[in-house]
Formats: sequence, C-alpha cells, structure tokens
Amino acid sequence: MEHLLEAQLAANTIRALSADAIQKAKSGHPGLPLGAADFAFLLYYKYLRHNPANPAWLGRDRFILSAGHGSMLLYSLLHLFEYGITMDEIKEFRQWGSRTAGHPELLQTPGVEVTTGPLGSGFASAIGMALAQKRFNAVTGLDKSGLFNNRYYILCGDGCLMEGCSYEAAALAGHLKLDNIICFYDSNAITIDGGTDLTFTENVAARFAACNWRVIEVANANNLEECDAALAEAQKSDGRPTLIIGHTVIGLGSPNKQGTSSCHGAPLGEEEVALLKQNLKLSPESFYVPEEVYAFCSARVRELKREAAEWDAAYRKLLDSDSSLAAKVESFLNPVMPENLKQQLLEAAPMDKAVSTRVAGGAVLAKAAELLPALVGGSADVGGSTCTILKNESRFSADNYAGRNIYFGIRELAMGLIANGMALSGVAIPYVSTFFVFCDYMKPAMRLASLMRLKVIYVFTHDSFYVGEDGATHQPIEHATMLRTIPGFTVIRPADPAETAQAWDYALKNNGPTALLLTRQNLELLPSGAVPEDGVSKGAYVVSSDPDYRYLLIATGSELTLAVKAVELMRAKGARVRLVSMPSMEIFNQQSEEYRNSVIPLDGDFNRVSIEAGSTVIWRQYVGRLGLCIGIDHFGASAPAKVLTEKYGFTPEAVSERILSHFAD
Repeated sequence: MEHLLEAQLAANTIRALSADAIQKAKSGHPGLPLGAADFAFLLYYKYLRHNPANPAWLGRDRFILSAGHGSMLLYSLLHLFEYGITMDEIKEFRQWGSRTAGHPELLQTPGVEVTTGPLGSGFASAIGMALAQKRFNAVTGLDKSGLFNNRYYILCGDGCLMEGCSYEAAALAGHLKLDNIICFYDSNAITIDGGTDLTFTENVAARFAACNWRVIEVANANNLEECDAALAEAQKSDGRPTLIIGHTVIGLGSPNKQGTSSCHGAPLGEEEVALLKQNLKLSPESFYVPEEVYAFCSARVRELKREAAEWDAAYRKLLDSDSSLAAKVESFLNPVMPENLKQQLLEAAPMDKAVSTRVAGGAVLAKAAELLPALVGGSADVGGSTCTILKNESRFSADNYAGRNIYFGIRELAMGLIANGMALSGVAIPYVSTFFVFCDYMKPAMRLASLMRLKVIYVFTHDSFYVGEDGATHQPIEHATMLRTIPGFTVIRPADPAETAQAWDYALKNNGPTALLLTRQNLELLPSGAVPEDGVSKGAYVVSSDPDYRYLLIATGSELTLAVKAVELMRAKGARVRLVSMPSMEIFNQQSEEYRNSVIPLDGDFNRVSIEAGSTVIWRQYVGRLGLCIGIDHFGASAPAKVLTEKYGFTPEAVSERILSHFAD
C-alpha cells in the first residue's frame, strides 16, 4: 500500500496517545486501542467516506465502535482527522464536562454515531442503520443514483459476539442480505477474566457463514498491508454482509502486558507507558503527535472535504432535476407532521363499539403510516396480535427493500437495538411491538434510546393480568413501573380509542422514546366527549368531579372504565368523588404546577386512590402514604380473565366497597 511508513507512524501515535490519556485518567481500557489501531487508522484514512467538516454529512459512511470500552481509539482518530476534538479534550478523558467520556456518547462528541457501552449494542444498532438506509434508497429510487452506496463499518470484540444481541442481529442481517455492512471483529482472544478459551471456543467464522455472512480472515491484523487487502476485498459486495476476522494482539507494543488480560481494562502504568513508546520508537513526551502525522492526516482531510463537496454537488443536481424525487426525499429526511394530525388519527380510531386499545391502535397506526412515509416497523413475531402489520403494505425483505412491514423474528433485544439504529439513520421513524411482558428482553435497548433521545415508538400489548390463561409468565406486573423509572422515557396507557389516537399523536411528535401500553381485552367506550382534545398531551385530566368532593380517584388504561362504574356506585351511596384519567405520569409531571394542582390538588381534605392493574409502588407520589393504591403487587395466575377479575377484586362492586371501607371513620 502507499504511504505505509506514514500510516504505521500514525497508528503507533494512536497507541501512545491512547495510553497517555488512560494513564492520566487513571482509568480506561488500553488493550483495544493498542491492538486495533492499524485497522482503524487505515479505515479512516483510506476507506471510510466521511467529512470531518460536517460529521452529519448525508453521504457519509458510518463507523460504529461497538466495543465502546475502546473509546480512546475513536477519540484519537477524531482528533487526528480534525473532528474538533482538541488535545485538551484528549487530556480530559473520562473527566467531568469533557467530550471524551469513558464510552462514546452520541449527543456529546462529534463523529460518534451511536452511544455504545453495553457490548453488542453498537453491532445491533448498526444493523438498524443499514436496514433503514436500504429502505430509504429503495423507496425514493436513490439506489439507482450511484450516490447512496453508504457503508456501515463496525468494530466489535469478543465480548460483543458473546452477547446474544449480536447473534440475533447478525442472523437477521444475513437473512436480509444487508451487504452495506462490513464488521471488523477484533479477535484478540482475551477477556477481563483471562483468555477466551475460558468460555468462548466456538467457530465464529462458521457461525457467521451459517447466518449468510461473507467471512474474510486476516491472520495478522496488526499488519497494515494485510488489513488493506481485507478492506479492499470487502468493498466488492457478494450480496451478503461481511465479517472481517482480524487476529490482533491486545495491548500491542506494551512489552510486559501485550497479549494478556492485564492490559484490557486498566492503565498500563507510567513505566510501561514509557516502555511502550520506547518499543514503538516514539517520543517519550506525553500527548505527543509528530508534525508529520498531523500533516499526513490533514492532507487526507482536505481530500475528504473535496470529495464531499463533489458528492454534494451531484446530489443537489439530482434533486434539482426531479422535483418529485426531491419531495419524496424530504419526506424522509425532514418528516413534517400534518397540522391536523391529531384530528385525522382521531377520525381513524374506531369509536362505535367496545374494542381493545390494541385494535384501536392498529387502526390509528394505519392512518399514521398513510400520512408519514418515514414511519416503518414491525414486531417480534406477534404482529397479528399487536395489530401492527400494515395491511396495505408489503414485507421488507432481501427481495423487496421498499417493503414497510419488518418481521424481526423472535428477537426482542435485537429488535429494540435495531430500532435505535433506524432512528439514528435519520431516514426512519421506527416502531416496534411485542407483548408487554417481553419488554424485559428490551430494557437495555430502551434505556439507550432514552439516553440518546431517540424517536422510537414501542407498541406493547397484552398489558396486564387480563391476558388470562397464559398465566403469570405472560402477565406484566412491575413492567410499567420499570419503564416509568427510565429518565426521559414516556409511558402512555390509554383508556379508549380516543386516548389511543391522542397517544399516537403524542408519540409521533415526541422527541424521545415512547411506549404505548395497550389492552388485549375489549373496553367499553367512555361517554362521548369525555376525553378532552389535550387529554393525553397534558398527561391527566378530570373526567368528572362533584362539588366539595371527598374522594379523588386516579385511574389509567383499562382501569378507567372500571373506575367510572365504581364511581357511579359510590355516588349512589352519597359519596362525592372526583375521577381523574392519567394516561401518562411523565407527561403530567412536566405540566405547570398550576395545571397539576387543578387536576390533583397538592393539599386538600379528601381521600386519594389510585387504580391500575399493576405494581402500586410508583403511585404513592400521587396518593401519599395514607392513600389507597388498588393494584397488583404479586404475580398473576393461569385462568380466564373474567375469573382473575373477580379473584383480584377488579370489579366495580369490589373497588367501590374497598375504597369506602378503607376510608371509613
């Protein structure tokens, strides 16, 4: 390859820079940056299509460091390639307020494509980016332009491939023949506890080949020429995603620690850093970058900027020549919500008979998809039950990348992480669905979505013990509470078709993740006009209220219609009651103090009650220590829903009697 000596010096400079930063921080993982520096530098210098002047450039390839603990490798690259990461920020690695966090964070550092940390998550999210790009290209027709052949480069390690999410995602990527993915597997045979032979002796090449991936093996991925040959080969698609297995030496250059687990997750030590630099024939000075390395990288940056400008000119010319194409592209890149979106969704909701909110949600989703081309998604093999299959749309497949219904298979965690990648692609509004109890499998993905403030919509149906005969394993109890405790995550549990339509409206406009909790069972309709136009967007509202009320009942989801009937019984006995619907705690808690106090007064001489078919612990914030929480703080049982309703006291008679007796003088 050309410029071999310059590239080798740059790779070694990355090693020293990474070791210095980790040593100064007294914290970090030097093993991967030292071991994978050759491949990573070559990728950024020669193969990655990127524009340091515009990290969000539409024409870019993307680099995803799935092995996020090796973050100093990425920060060193971003520094050398002029992404605005200064040497002072390199010196502040892992410190308060710096842009060089311990693991890469999307909203903090230019050039970081996804927040990674949980191993394998970056791998799976990259699959989502690649998938969304394929659909965008196919639907718009840009796949024929020659401009949008973007590639998604992943760097993963042994830990990423041990985590199950990577296998789930790899299987789907191979099935869908996502040939825009090139993954470098840093195979250094070391984990924290020791050699991978302790736990990981499978044939990775055979595993990926079985998943329909092309596999390229590099015997010595610390050799730039061997890496160059592998990357050159990877550019020639054979219709499958590509895995490059690069055999590296962890901590390469550290004379006493390379090849051992001792350099995986701890600083090398001052003496060993000095020996590393001596071994690599580098200056002993800390945080030193040779001028020739800066000049070498800067020259390439100038080329990259010129190439990006040429791409931009060709892209503008293409759009200027075809207004229809330009409009279609814009509908994906910058989706505009119709001004009357909420009204159109409300009109699509079935309001003429008792239906489950999953059925109502399916009708609303169909309308939303009609209005927003970027809205795309599917389920983990339960689309018929969650009502999320778009009947007038085709299936996304290797033969039809323009399809809109994505069949994720029984892969909930990968589905969640892939949805994150789809949102990060910038050309999709993803929704995913499964039964609510299985959100357990998705928690890491949802937490990351919230951390990155991604617009991902989760449709969780079968939201309570009313699942019935399937029993305790399928009846969610603590799950709503779990989701409500994720910072920045919005949970909406609508009570009828009107609230469901408003919930979808909110989710589509929300700049963050939203979960819709929907019922399996049919719910009686609320009285006409009971749901105000801003009911969901305020989080809670007063359904009915007696003058000088003594009881304040707060209900959500399927328990609202139950509460309506219980209130009728209480009023028949002379009780004065206010009934509040609270579809979303998070939205309600964001409202002004004045509004919140108008719905649920902070003070007052009345008895507070919450009603929800799930864990009660989180409801104490509204009813206080002396209030009554009616819910389920135990696992369910296998029986018909009607039987469980009676056994658990979720009938109007049981609820009204329990409230009145609890607060009896």
